[in-house]
Amino acid sequence: MAIALTETAAKEIKNIIKDQGLSEQAALRVGVKGGGCSGFSYVLDLTEDAVETDEIMESHGIKVLADRKSYLYLNGTEIDFKDEVMGRGFVFKNPNATHTCGCGSSFSA
Repeated sequence: MAIALTETAAKEIKNIIKDQGLSEQAALRVGVKGGGCSGFSYVLDLTEDAVETDEIMESHGIKVLADRKSYLYLNGTEIDFKDEVMGRGFVFKNPNATHTCGCGSSFSA
């Protein structure tokens, strides 16, 4: 398994990379940190630098990086992008989460 992007999420990330003037080598760094209303919060960042200890995946033409600790919590996660009347943003479908908050940006495992 791995961390996967939907086609919609990949398209949005490509647009953000272009808008920020980053090179086509830019990658999406996905991680978790302590906090949020359920215990862990998701972290997304764009980077042009991979670390030797990163797990490296690719989904719909986007390189996805995760540190090994975060990868334990994120393996099997699908990241989607929603643009709806109530808001727009990335949505995480994490099979490792035992509980998620209402806003969808934090979880417990």
